[in-house]
Parts: sequence; C-alpha cells; structure tokens
Amino acid sequence: MSDKDNNKTEAPEQLEEIQAKATETVSKSSSDGKQQTVKLEKVEKNRAAYRAKKLKKHEADTAKQFALIDKAEAREKAKTSDPTQQREIELLAEKKREELKASSAQRGRVIASSTGSRLSYERKKSLYGYGFISIWIIGVILIFVGPLVQSVQYSLSNTTLVSMDTMAEYGMSEPGIHLRWNDFRNYRHALTVDPDFTVDLATSLGALGPQIAMVLIFSLFVAVLLNQKFKGRTLMRAIFFFPVLIATGPVISVINGTMASQGAAGDAAQFSTMFQADMVDGFMRFLGLYNINEEFTTFIGTVTSDIFNLLWKSGIQILIFLSALQQIPTAAKEAASMEGATAWEFFWKITFPTISPMILANLIYTIIDTFSDSQNIVMRLVLRQVSQNQFGLGAAMAWIYFGIIALALAVVVGIVSRFVFYQVD
Repeated sequence: MSDKDNNKTEAPEQLEEIQAKATETVSKSSSDGKQQTVKLEKVEKNRAAYRAKKLKKHEADTAKQFALIDKAEAREKAKTSDPTQQREIELLAEKKREELKASSAQRGRVIASSTGSRLSYERKKSLYGYGFISIWIIGVILIFVGPLVQSVQYSLSNTTLVSMDTMAEYGMSEPGIHLRWNDFRNYRHALTVDPDFTVDLATSLGALGPQIAMVLIFSLFVAVLLNQKFKGRTLMRAIFFFPVLIATGPVISVINGTMASQGAAGDAAQFSTMFQADMVDGFMRFLGLYNINEEFTTFIGTVTSDIFNLLWKSGIQILIFLSALQQIPTAAKEAASMEGATAWEFFWKITFPTISPMILANLIYTIIDTFSDSQNIVMRLVLRQVSQNQFGLGAAMAWIYFGIIALALAVVVGIVSRFVFYQVD
C-alpha cells in the first residue's frame, strides 16, 4: 500500500481525535463559563442584599430625623401662643423637612446606584493613607519600640555593666547590662539630688520662647521674600534649604568648632570662625552703641553670635511656609488689589490667617527640634550620664525631659490652635 493510501486511512482517526479534543475544550469552557456566571450571580445577589440593607437603615435614620423635627416643632410651638410665631415655627420646620427629604432622596439614589462595596470612598482614602505610612509604622514597631521599652526599664533600675568575668556572679549567660529594680530612685535622684538637672531644665525652658519665636519669625520673613518673583529665586531657595541637606553630626560639629577627634580639633575651630558673627560687636563699637545698655548689648550679642545656627534650624520651616504661601488663591490677591488693600493689610488679613495652620505645624516642629537638639544643655547632660555608664539615671532624666516636652507642647498647641483659621472648600 502506498503512502497516499496510508494518509487516507489515518485521516479519519486524526479527525476524530481533533473533534474529541475540540468537544472537550468546548465542554470545559462551557463549564467554566457556568461557574463564572454562578459566581457573578452570587456576587450581584450579595451586593443587592447589601444595598437593600443600607437603604433600609437609611430609611430608618431618615424617619428618626423627621421625628426629631416634629418633636422640636411641637416643643417650640408650646412655648408661645402667638399665632404669628407659631406660623413661623411651622414654616421653619417645613423647610427643614424639605431639605431632609431632598438630601435623603439624594442619599438613597447614591446607595441604589452603588456597587455594593462595604467601604465608603472616604474609608478607602484613609486606607490609602495608612498604606503609604505602613512602612514607617512597621519600622517604628521593629526598630523604635524595642529601645523605647528598654529605656523605660533602665530608668526604673540600677544598671551594672557585666563583663565575661563577672557574668556568673549576676547569673547572666553572656555579658551585658544587669538591671535591678530601684523603686524610682533614678527619678528622685535626678529631681532632688543632681545639682545640674533642675537648673539646666529651667534654663532650657526659659530659652525656649525666644528661640522658637526667633526661628518662626525668621523663617516666615525669608519665606515671604522667597515667594516674590525675582531672578535667581530657585537658587536662593536651594541655598536656604541647603543646610538641611548636609546637617549631619560631623558637619555641624566642625562648623561649631566642637569636633574633638584627634587631629581635627584645630581645623574645626579654625573653620568655625567663618560662621561666627563677632563682627557685630565691632560694628556696635564703631557706632558707639556697645555700652549704652548692658542688657541690650547682651541681647544683640546673643542673637547675632550664632546666626548661622539660626539659618541652619530654619530650613524646614522656610520650606513649609513657602508651600503655604503658594496655596493662597490668586483670586484673593486680585480682589484685595481691586479693593485697594496695601501689602501690609493683605499680609495680616489674608496671608497670615491663611497660613495659620502651617504656623501651628512649624511651631510644633520647632518646639520638638529645639528640645531634642544635641546642643541643648539638658541633652548634653543626659548624654554625659550615658557616656559615664549611668544608663539608668540618664534614661530617667530623658523621660522626665520627655514628659515636660509633651506637657509644654500640649499647652502651647491648646492655646495657639484656638487662633488657627482652617479654610473649608
């Protein structure tokens, strides 16, 4: 038999196999389609049930609100026998019923046309926010919470460094820090025995107001200037924000002349003179103002001697104020200009109220930044205790300091927030 006859004989078998596979595929697709249809029908049924439940709850809430309006109308009408006033009460109640009826109908249409999702749009937006900060939250839990709890343990205990030779004496399997409960002795020692802590604490709190006011006023002044239109504005913004980008410990130590590492102390002191403002003393002597008033001279010297640190600490605040200034509507500027408002009036009546939320934000940031600055005298005292292996006492001082910071922050925010203007669109 020839190859041609073989092909003719095998063709029907191959055709049957192809047809069988095709039938199987169609059957499988039909089965999958039916399963998908059943799932969709089930989902739609659940959504319909959820919408019906929401509509029922909405109708019940609306009925309660109508009942409240009726009770309020009856209560107000019972207070007077004047027909005119009673008619006014009836008209007002009828107006509220119409408004409630319209809003209820709108809400009902929204529920009826919804997809049946159990999450509202606002809830979804909040979940997006939590999603963005989830990495930060995980980092805080894994990296920050542990040392925080350990610090509390240190503050409530006597701490002893245990070496390889003495770890058996303390019943420890490896070198480390041995803790023994001391009945809040570290806190009592910090507040009643240590000669420097309470004095430095009072000094730090006394300097808080002027420092924060100086930083906020300076940063707002610079932000207003940088918000103007002039050539090189972008470069000037970068220059004012540049210190924040390089604000590392070694850099600021070199600039302040406090670098104590071997072979670097002399260079640091020499380099730091570039950023001192002692020339102001000479200028005041030249003008004959140096010895007019001792308090005035001291104040000017204090303000100007560390002007670089003022600029260093104002970068974030300048950036926040600048973004707030750029959010002021152009229409407000145009309207003020048409009404003949001066720049001074525009600042105090439009600019200042509009950026007041950012003033509060900068105030909170500056308070925390000032208290936690490593150059702060209390922070230096805490770090000195740690360097002397007084971990318990240092932790107790830090927690007392933290409590005072939290209290001061709560008081300041509670007072200032009353004067903050929040614009609602």
